[in-house]
Amino acid sequence: MSKKEVKKNLVFKNRKAFHDYEILDTLEVGVVLEGSEVKAARQGRVNLKDSHIRIIKNEVFVLNMHITHLSTTHSTYRPDEKRARKLLLHRKEIEKLYSKVTKDGITLVPLKLYFNSKNIIKMQIATARGKKLHDKREDLKQKTMKREAQQALKNFR
Repeated sequence: MSKKEVKKNLVFKNRKAFHDYEILDTLEVGVVLEGSEVKAARQGRVNLKDSHIRIIKNEVFVLNMHITHLSTTHSTYRPDEKRARKLLLHRKEIEKLYSKVTKDGITLVPLKLYFNSKNIIKMQIATARGKKLHDKREDLKQKTMKREAQQALKNFR
């Protein structure tokens, strides 16, 4: 029998975060997951679209991150797909993030979830400031102009 090919570079991105927020600073953190959730992540069953990060009682949690359970998981042992998952940070980092969030009105946003070189799940989080509607429109205009310029150069050659 042949082995199934395993996807090595699984990266789950939160594209909506780049559209809705201006990214200021990024940080790599660990995520507390259960075994079946890690297996589901290896099969690509993760969605970060509506997820956000909160600091609750000096602990950092990612909320609304959707990890679909596997069909092979036992029916009595299926963790909640949108449960709050704890993020692993040092105490000083948590205090630093807490001060930024409370004083400056900055939001914590998950950017991507990936397996690092040691095959451990990590999450890249960012401190971000919300964009106004006119900023979003300006970004879309620039993106379309850049795409059209690339197409024109490609067709010219």
